Amino acid sequence: MNTIATARPSQPAHPSVSGMVYIPGGTFRMGSDNHYPEEKPTHRVTVDGFFIDPTPVTNAQFRAFVDATGHVTFAEIPPDPKNYPGALPHMLKAGSLVFTPPSPPVDTRDWSQWWAFRFRANWRRPAGPGSSIKGLDDHPVVHVAYSDAEAYARWAGKELPTEAEWEFAARGGLEGAEYAWGDEFNPDGREMANTWQGQFPSENLMTDGYLRTSPVGAYPPNGYGLYDMIGNVWEWTGDWWSTRHPADAPKACCVPENPRGGPVDASYDPRMPAIRIPRKVLKGGSHLCAPNYCRRYRPAARHAEAIDTSTSHVGFRCVRRMPFDGAPSSREEARP
Repeated sequence: MNTIATARPSQPAHPSVSGMVYIPGGTFRMGSDNHYPEEKPTHRVTVDGFFIDPTPVTNAQFRAFVDATGHVTFAEIPPDPKNYPGALPHMLKAGSLVFTPPSPPVDTRDWSQWWAFRFRANWRRPAGPGSSIKGLDDHPVVHVAYSDAEAYARWAGKELPTEAEWEFAARGGLEGAEYAWGDEFNPDGREMANTWQGQFPSENLMTDGYLRTSPVGAYPPNGYGLYDMIGNVWEWTGDWWSTRHPADAPKACCVPENPRGGPVDASYDPRMPAIRIPRKVLKGGSHLCAPNYCRRYRPAARHAEAIDTSTSHVGFRCVRRMPFDGAPSSREEARP
């Protein structure tokens, strides 16, 4: 049975922050014991109250940031050969990873069959040269590496959420539910998030009407009034990746408060010792998650992403935090 997450009894009154949703702090069970091993074990975590963007950052919002600051995204900068020993010189050009549907049959264990590194693909050209974001102002920005998301957050007077904050918000006040809206993926046959319909990666039935990303807010909000916490695009968090969650605290007094993830040294991919690129936690799944592949369209799901990587299905949203006395921090006084 789904339960409501336990609220903290000493939560202070909170100020209003324009355009953001206040999430009351509380204690909840983070993770899942029923799906992928990296989601285990479920464990109690406490988070303080915070504000969060109701939607992922959109192309229009990101454009305002770029226009104001002149920021050049990671995907628009040619790679430094020193960081990629052994890379072919002709591949060291600016670009990003774009989902490219393959022809069947496909070995779903080999992601390289549907991801292509396209030169000059970036947030302005999400499918590569010849594409644009015209008419997509209300779609989530993509092809943003971790440094791009962090730069936007600083400019906006915000921060990236921790994994615990993100999952607490995504659950919408429900604890133990499979999805952000309950235990049924399609209640009464209704699509609740932008995910893949059909056999991934070759068959896209598009029963929801979207080939790739969808406008933010196209699907129902969760219990906290947040949109697209599940599906549409994966979202960056500020936590370093770890292959498992820590064990549950033996006593209530020892439940971790506002955890910040594992150490950076544990975040590297052991399969690639020659390339020491640390990884951050992504949350939420994307429009490429399907029942036959990557069933990560759930609040508990998590995925590792190298900080030097940008793709056509990863975006982000931001948070603002309050000091423990309940007064707004200086970040709350920054631009909305």
